[in-house]
Amino acid sequence: MTILVWGAAEMETPAHALRQRIRDRTHRGLTTGHARGFVQANLVVVPACYRDDLLGFCEANAAACPVLGVSEVGDPSLPALGHDIDVRTDLPGYRIYRQGCLSDVCDDIRGHWGDDLVAVAIGCWFSMEEALLEAGVRLRHVELGIQGPMFRSSLATRPHGALHGPVVVSMRPFQRHDVARVREVTGRFPRVHGAPIHEGDASALGIAEISLPDFGERLLPLESEVGLFWGCGLTATCALQNLGIDFMTHAPGKMLVCDVLNQSLSEPLQTS
Repeated sequence: MTILVWGAAEMETPAHALRQRIRDRTHRGLTTGHARGFVQANLVVVPACYRDDLLGFCEANAAACPVLGVSEVGDPSLPALGHDIDVRTDLPGYRIYRQGCLSDVCDDIRGHWGDDLVAVAIGCWFSMEEALLEAGVRLRHVELGIQGPMFRSSLATRPHGALHGPVVVSMRPFQRHDVARVREVTGRFPRVHGAPIHEGDASALGIAEISLPDFGERLLPLESEVGLFWGCGLTATCALQNLGIDFMTHAPGKMLVCDVLNQSLSEPLQTS
């Protein structure tokens, strides 16, 4: 992956500008559709004693949890992913879990930060939106200003150490005539989930009611559409919840926007 860290003359990129608006709380909503062209990442913060298990779990389940960057222990910056990043303040919201249960929702985590914490940036589906739009694919969730629904599936992750749990999947609906194009475009981005893992009937993934997502917002396919499903970074969050660790943060849809171009995550199309 090509890493782009912006110098002083280039500091006001859309990504940096959005992080500044998030930091001063003039932007509070989801990050989907914003700073187009720049990588967005799920951010998981855990005590450093869980770092190796989490990274091993992510490697074992890379389609759902592709790791883009890891902070030094106790360091809230991620210089490999962007200039002046502060993981304590630069997301529009944080959900804090203790012993596996949600304990707080807040705008920043400076008051919770400690020298024993580490931040892990996991690839996000949002990073493929630019390429899909350039390919002429309609993104109805972007038009609606939502992230779309996510579900705990019946698919099991590959355990690593004490970490295990279901694969969490995201669903987005596309016109049937766009499905092949969506597969081709997203397949070039394995660092941000890649091609869909399932098409159509949600019950095949153990999802009993597609109108009742476990996370995100309800979004049903229209008659002319089909639902496509991808592995989701929330897979790591659910595994950590199952472990009942004493501190963890993650907020679906509220991402860390990085100074890395989406196009740098794209791999060449394989041809026979």
